[in-house]
Amino acid sequence: MFSIAALVPSPPILVPELCGDLAHAAGADSGDAPAVLRAAALTAVGALAATARHWTVIGVGADVQVMRPDAVGTFRGFGADVQVALSEDALLRARHMPGTADPQQPLPALIAGWLRGQVAPEAVASMTLVAADTPADKCARIGAELRTTLDSSSEPTGVLVIADGAATLTLGAPGYLDERAADVQSALDRALAAGDTAGLLALDPELCAELVLSGRAAYQVLAGLFTADPQAPSVETLYRDAPFGVGYQVSVWRPNRSRGDGL
Repeated sequence: MFSIAALVPSPPILVPELCGDLAHAAGADSGDAPAVLRAAALTAVGALAATARHWTVIGVGADVQVMRPDAVGTFRGFGADVQVALSEDALLRARHMPGTADPQQPLPALIAGWLRGQVAPEAVASMTLVAADTPADKCARIGAELRTTLDSSSEPTGVLVIADGAATLTLGAPGYLDERAADVQSALDRALAAGDTAGLLALDPELCAELVLSGRAAYQVLAGLFTADPQAPSVETLYRDAPFGVGYQVSVWRPNRSRGDGL
């Protein structure tokens, strides 16, 4: 039975070994921005781990890609050889076989593997990368089909969504400043906080691409997971900010089951 979804962003600065001099880059008033974001992400994934041992991870890539629990990667390309995996067995095998960790593993998989290792080494994850240009209606179908599959399980199952908002919110953002980004990010933030699946599915793929809103397809798969429910999901928002000019949100979504569901 599908029981929970956790939403986290994918900045490499979640990993302490990769922070370098960025710890206070957002300004003195914000304190240690990576640490605040990291704590929220670990809390969200902790809620996922407390509910489900088997996770399905959803992220966005250049093409569709499915990764099994034996996938092992390294953050070496981001500045430190921090090895991570979608299962502990795979990570242990890699440590006895130097050079097997994939330095080209997609960032969402690396982040998912790191979070799993930090919070729930016993958890086992598989991952689906959705192509960045996937139309909204297809994203919704992917989410709905995944929900049907997960609901058929006899044990609690969970989804970890790895997605970023607009990367064009400030002059110093990775995509520079786009004046349109603030309004789109605000609408996204409201939809995520409210569990508004229609609002997420209304995101325009072309506009999101122009605004470097890279998580659009993953957000819409998340919407598809909950679209058929009679009530909006119960959402706990743990973090919402853009400390480096990129919109980040961390939250936990749960099906808001009525008594008629027998739960």
